[in-house]
Amino acid sequence: MYPMVRLIKEVMKANRMPPLHALGSHVSHHRCWPQDLDYFLEMNNGRILTILDLGRTGLAQRVGLLGALRKNKWALTIAGSSVRYRKRIKPFVKFRIASKAVGWSDRFFYLEQTIWIGDECAVQALYRSAVTDKKGIVNPALVFGAVGVNQPSPEKPAWVQAWIDADNTRPWPPQDNGTSQ
Repeated sequence: MYPMVRLIKEVMKANRMPPLHALGSHVSHHRCWPQDLDYFLEMNNGRILTILDLGRTGLAQRVGLLGALRKNKWALTIAGSSVRYRKRIKPFVKFRIASKAVGWSDRFFYLEQTIWIGDECAVQALYRSAVTDKKGIVNPALVFGAVGVNQPSPEKPAWVQAWIDADNTRPWPPQDNGTSQ
């Protein structure tokens, strides 16, 4: 089940924080609760993705994106992701999420999120995201303009561009491996 109470709490907390530049970093603080655990008594990998949603929501609130979405009747979607899990998140452990936009193209914008336990990075995620309307994908330059950023995308880090380039070689739709039989 989606953690609606956590979501409401994060939006309220972000609403009380100062506005953030669209390319700034939003930090949110969390704890691993028993309902987050899997059979191995660590935070479930699917729950980690859900908790990262909360960090992106706080970021969207602080940069003014949630307001722009409402005003323009836009929606937000994830179009791809790559996640590295490097440290287990155990019950009751406190951790923080850092979320930031790292650049955009003519269709997508790219977000990096990290989960930190103390000074150690437990998870790093890269997301390709899009804003949509009834006609399809909204150009990210228009979206960033709606939150006050009227500049070209900063140069994406080399590892981000390498992921984009590699993902563009992936065939779509994928080949049917007999799973439809």
